[in-house]
Amino acid sequence: MNPVPIDETFGDWDALRALILASFAFMQPRIDPPSSALLLTLPLLMEKARVEKAYTAIENGQLLGCIFCKPEPPDCLYIGKLAVAPDAQGKGVGRLLLQAAEGYAADYGLSCLRLETRIELVENHRIFASWGFLRTAEGCHPGFDRPTFVEMRKTL
Repeated sequence: MNPVPIDETFGDWDALRALILASFAFMQPRIDPPSSALLLTLPLLMEKARVEKAYTAIENGQLLGCIFCKPEPPDCLYIGKLAVAPDAQGKGVGRLLLQAAEGYAADYGLSCLRLETRIELVENHRIFASWGFLRTAEGCHPGFDRPTFVEMRKTL
């Protein structure tokens, strides 16, 4: 299984949206504010894929995961909507998608990856740390007076 860039030939937007929602479903009762994934309509998802670099992981015709990447000047690549189908988690799909993002960053001379994960999702913090990410900051969403997310970075 190799990550495949989403381009103009990609056609299964319903499946991509469903994958993201299924992957993020476990966190909904645990996080506040709710995930922005809940706001992803098909037109918004298609626009996101148009303006960002996105990859999918597909095996035997089944969509297993996705990742969205956005360069942030001067030297970072922001990783968002890293999603792995619940039945494919723990099988290396996320790591494979991350490697695609690392390759993209290297191609564009970007020296680090950056992501944000919700403060409550300590299991995600551990996974990202095992992939070489370091916790670099905490932040809060508008309207909150407490930290709601953790920023993590990986130097390439």
